[in-house]
Amino acid sequence: MKIFLIAISFLFCTTASNAQVLISLIFGDELNTGNIEFGLDGGLNWTNINGIDQTDYLMGWNLGFYFDIKLSDLWMLNTGVVVKGNMGAENITVYSLNDPELDNLFSDGGSVTRKLNYFSVPIMIKYKFENNIYVKAGVQLGLMYNGYDTFIKSVNEEDDLQHEVNIKDQYHPLDAGLAFGLGYRLMGGDGMNIGFNYYYGLIDVRIDDSSPSELNQAVYLNVGIPIGK
Repeated sequence: MKIFLIAISFLFCTTASNAQVLISLIFGDELNTGNIEFGLDGGLNWTNINGIDQTDYLMGWNLGFYFDIKLSDLWMLNTGVVVKGNMGAENITVYSLNDPELDNLFSDGGSVTRKLNYFSVPIMIKYKFENNIYVKAGVQLGLMYNGYDTFIKSVNEEDDLQHEVNIKDQYHPLDAGLAFGLGYRLMGGDGMNIGFNYYYGLIDVRIDDSSPSELNQAVYLNVGIPIGK
């Protein structure tokens, strides 16, 4: 437990994701016990922001670590930290930048890609069936550390015109919502986890209450690799 607390503190006090993964690899053997399984978790994610009209899902990737804490033979507490990942959406309608030159450049044929970067902590109850399929459900908490809009306009087939705007101060730092998962454990229950997770935010993440509520949504397709087991 002491090593677990040290790892958590380190992860939240640094932005170097490579160092975070290295710590996980170094302490993998010590973190895995008979009742606790530790591993790395990562994959692809598709996110959107419910409350913004006419947006598309934004594809990205995520990386983190997980803990399965055994409660009984079939029940577990599943938690961990997604140390690199984002929420957001793409093809958002262009808005005014209060700069006539920039507004003129992007108003015709431009779009906005919004990325909100979070440290995310899922806390779920997990049930594994005897055929090694598992389901899980619970909550997910998020701490935003960066947010920006990228204005994009295609100039020709090879080049895009881009302009980035920091929007971190327009959003609440905390997010929370419901999380659900479904997956399968390979190698008779001792190998990698291949899973599908869904997150639906319950908190309006935008500070401006005059606009419609903006709720984060995400779909994850991840692979979990036990370390030191």
